[in-house]
Amino acid sequence: MTVSQDYYENPLIARYASPAMAALWGDQRKFSTWRRLWVALAEAEQSLGLDIRDAQIAELREAVERIDFASAARYERQLRHDVMAHVHALGDQCPTARPIIHLGATSCYVTDNTDLLLIRDSLQLVRDRLVRVIDRLADFAAAHRAVACLGFTHLQPAQPTTVGKRACLWIADLVSDVEEVEHRLGTLKARGVKGTTGTQASFLQLFGGDHAKVRALDRLVAAKMGFAQTYAVTGQTYSRKVDAQVLDTLSGIAQSAHKAATDLRLLASRKEIEEPFEQHQIGSSAMAYKRNPMRAERICGLARFVTSLQTSAAQTAAVQWLERTLDDSANRRLVLPQAFLAVDAILVLYHNIAAGLVVYPQVIARHLDEELPFLATENILMAAVAAGGDRQTLHERIRQHSQEAAMSIKQQGGTNDLLQRLAADPAFAAVSWAELLAPSQFVGRAPEQVDEYLAETVQPLCNRFPAALAADPGEVRV
Repeated sequence: MTVSQDYYENPLIARYASPAMAALWGDQRKFSTWRRLWVALAEAEQSLGLDIRDAQIAELREAVERIDFASAARYERQLRHDVMAHVHALGDQCPTARPIIHLGATSCYVTDNTDLLLIRDSLQLVRDRLVRVIDRLADFAAAHRAVACLGFTHLQPAQPTTVGKRACLWIADLVSDVEEVEHRLGTLKARGVKGTTGTQASFLQLFGGDHAKVRALDRLVAAKMGFAQTYAVTGQTYSRKVDAQVLDTLSGIAQSAHKAATDLRLLASRKEIEEPFEQHQIGSSAMAYKRNPMRAERICGLARFVTSLQTSAAQTAAVQWLERTLDDSANRRLVLPQAFLAVDAILVLYHNIAAGLVVYPQVIARHLDEELPFLATENILMAAVAAGGDRQTLHERIRQHSQEAAMSIKQQGGTNDLLQRLAADPAFAAVSWAELLAPSQFVGRAPEQVDEYLAETVQPLCNRFPAALAADPGEVRV
């Protein structure tokens, strides 16, 4: 039996998230980024006049990806300090550069700047997945723009809408999420080079009191790591409010996906729309006929997990004492990667569902027909008034007939005969029934709203990210 079978494995890695997101938060990516940051620091310090040789920098560069994890683990067991363990492990590989590794820096130079880089790259991956889901749902909405269906408020039958318009509601939530991700990416900055309590005192000493060089160092290192700006003030860490804001964004995506997945579960129970169901897929180990919406259910389960992490990041931000306290460390090791892994898994599932939705128009039409007599009463009332009837009298006649028809359905299991009752009432003799009862008369501008929304909002959004549309959408592994 392998170690992975002997011990608990995080299902986000083993079952749900994509290899791309799992690798992004893996140890190789994390610690090679630490080493890139040490290279960037040495290069910037050299360019500003510190005595650092080209050979030392070259030695560091050569070792960026060549990490001796066993050596680092031995050092950490001895030192009880992860950053110093990796400083020593790198120093063993780079003896010439050992004296200048981590020069003037505090641990958060590598840990915080790395986290910000991983957050940035993860947000970009999430954004691309969002765009792909939106694109798929847009195709679905366009194809079903005019398919009239029963609308619901309070989960009770309400004025009809269309299948495409309902899909646009799901899309609109995701468009809002893309905008929020873009905002977070646009405002994300590097922690930069700030020293132990954020005062840059160690660097001011290294540069002999030259404030301009210390400021230049901060900008240079950030630029080398792809950031245009650094946070102007920090304690030992960048503000954990940034993490909380990122978790708010991820929670928002989870909320959007949960809402749409719940809608699909409800529609599947009505046999109107179903998620894809594979040829050999088993819905139930006991009930062989079942076609359970397991993908939508999994989205809901993962989404609840993500929204629960939102409060953890908020609490961490709230309890950072003074310039920092270390109770954030263990929490962030769990919350940040797992939130991104779970959202990644959600969007892989969402794309799979959106690409394979199955619609049953005849069932949708039957359900609409069953309720249409009640839903048509307002139109019938207006038509009868236009033909010369008294509005209040007609309203009372409709109310009486509606109550009687409803009682027949509920108490006797009868069909909805409201239209027959009204047609037999002389008060409505002038009504043209065929014209009034066409489903297209009840959906308003829903088809046109679909066209306009897709053309004016969705298509321009998708056009901004052509690479996202061409990228791998990820695979549902179980």
